[in-house]
Amino acid sequence: MKKVEAIIKPFKLDEVREALSEIGINGLTVTEVKGFGRQKGHTELYRGAEYVVDFLPKVKIEVVIADDLVDRAIESIVSTARTGKIGDGKIFVTAVEQVVRIRTGETNEDAV
Repeated sequence: MKKVEAIIKPFKLDEVREALSEIGINGLTVTEVKGFGRQKGHTELYRGAEYVVDFLPKVKIEVVIADDLVDRAIESIVSTARTGKIGDGKIFVTAVEQVVRIRTGETNEDAV
């Protein structure tokens, strides 16, 4: 099993969720996060004063899936989240050793 974490622009969340549903991924976790990379933030004007916004709002999607779905999940996320502009985000894939569903006690593939 693998954990796929994708950090994307917030307005792309619904499209990415729908694309993942189409390939059979039903459960995911979404977190509102802030960060910066090459985008480096931007300046804004508020009540006549200019200030720098260092951290930009992003959305982090986390999903634990079977190994055979990883490539399709990555392709779906990339194709739907890409705008072609700086700040589109990143995808991280890590191995998951064990999963336990708290309610039933199911483990690993049965718990996902």
